[in-house]
Order: sequence, then structure tokens, then C-alpha cells
Amino acid sequence: MWKLLSGVFLGWCLGTNDSASLFGTGVSTGIVKYRTAVLLAAFFVLLGALLEGPKCMGTLGELSRPLPVEAFFCTLASAIIMAIMINLGIPSSASQAIVGAVIGAGIVSGSVDFTKLFMIVSCWVIAPVVALFTAYVLHRFLSYLLAKKRTSLTRRTFLYYVGIMLAGSYGAYSLGANNVANVTGVYVSSGMLSAEIAALIGGLSIASGVMTSSKKVMMTVGKGIVPLDPFSALVAVLSEAVTLHVFTQLGVPVSCSQAIVGAVVGVGLVGDVQTVSVKMLARIGIGWIMTPVSGGVLAFLFIRVMT
Repeated sequence: MWKLLSGVFLGWCLGTNDSASLFGTGVSTGIVKYRTAVLLAAFFVLLGALLEGPKCMGTLGELSRPLPVEAFFCTLASAIIMAIMINLGIPSSASQAIVGAVIGAGIVSGSVDFTKLFMIVSCWVIAPVVALFTAYVLHRFLSYLLAKKRTSLTRRTFLYYVGIMLAGSYGAYSLGANNVANVTGVYVSSGMLSAEIAALIGGLSIASGVMTSSKKVMMTVGKGIVPLDPFSALVAVLSEAVTLHVFTQLGVPVSCSQAIVGAVVGVGLVGDVQTVSVKMLARIGIGWIMTPVSGGVLAFLFIRVMT
């Protein structure tokens, strides 16, 4: 069972990193208190993992079927890369980290399904675009509805608060459902765990990570890309949640961080494209490229040296 420890570590890193994507926009605008956000996020992450997490468990298994010891090194390499990204304050992708690691392990054993890899990478590209488009459309539509209905400032602030709480909770549920496969999916494909037990262990580890402070990444997502008002924060989180849930039904784990970044950019495009920080987007883009490559190289080295 010691081989599961690296998966728990990866889940903790994922929760710490991606809790910023769940409520980061709401917390950074002062609408939601940080403590309230992490409590709600932890609960709904676990719920999503238990109810829908098994839907994405088979994807990594179709990409490559690592041995139990290889599964350990894959999750360990992914967790180390994620921890480094968290320390740098860069929103990164657990999906990219673990897929890169599985590819690294697969190169050692010569068992990589490149057709499945192409499908996964395509979803990495499509997911933030879907989130961007969803955010753009939702912002236009909801702002039109609000403009038609006159409400007081107090009532509107309350509506934003409730909306962000609901959207964040939905986002947490979608994160658990979609991303728990990144944490413990390799243990299912290696035959160590059933999908249901893997979802429970992965969900608990992600929830524990959510409870850990991640304000550095929160500020990157909430303010570093484009300044967000409360309404824009609501739209961004809701768009992220919808995107993750759609890909869960397709059985493909994608990046929560990429989805929220795409959504935030979509919101920025509604107002003024010049408000989007190209410098910050470039920094995040570099992290997205480095994550799978670093995960793959590290897993390859671990397996070559340690086994």
C-alpha cells in the first residue's frame, strides 16, 4: 500500500493548486471568504469524485498500462512537478503532469497508445477554448438579463454572492468528478485498485489539498490575468464548471486551471482585449508546456534508475 502514498501526495498538490480555480476569482474580489470557500470546495470535490469520478478512470489505462511500481513513480513524478509549480505560483495541470509521466513510463516499456495520446492532447487544446467561448456567451447573456431587471446595489451584491457560492460548489464537484482520475487512475490501470476505491482515495486526497492555503495561485488566477468584478468572477467560475462537467461525460480528464484561465480570458474579451495580461498568459503557457515534458522526463528517469 506504500505505492499509494505518491498518489495521495499528487491529490494534495492538485487540490492545493486547483482550489484557486474553484473560488479564486470570488476570493480575490472579496465576495467570498477564504475559509468558506475551502470548506465548500473540499466537500463538493469529494462528492464529485465519489459520484462521477470512475467515468474518467479508464482513459489513462487506454494510454498505457503501467506496472504497480511504475504507477508509483508516475504519480510521484507528477506530484513533484505540481509542487514546484505551486511554489512558483503558476497554475498548472495535473492532467498534463500525469499524462506526461505515463508517457515517460510507457517509453521505457514500449507500450504507448499514440492515438489515445492525440485525443487527450486535443482535449487539452479544446478545453480552454470551450471555457473561453462559454464565458463570453454567458457574460453577454446574463449581463443582458441583469440590465433588463433593475435591482438595488445591496440585492445585486447578494445575488453575486449566492451565484459565486453555487458556481464554486459546482466547479468543485466537477473538479472531483473529472480530475480524480489524474490522481489514482494509474492504480486502476495497473490493477491495484478498483475504480470506486480509487475515487474515494483520490477524492479524499484532493479535498485535503483544498484545505491547504493556496493564495499565491489564487491571486494569479483572480487578478494576474485580467481584473475581475464580482459579476465577471461568477461567469468565469460557472464557465469553468460547465467545461469540466462536459469533459467528464466524455470520459476525458482535463485541466481545471486551463479551463478557468480560458474562462477568465473570455470574460476579458467581453470588456476590452487590452485588459488581458499577455505577459501572464505567456508565463502560464510556458508552465503548461513544461509540466508534461518535466513529468515525462522525471518518470522516465525514476523508472530507469530505480527499477
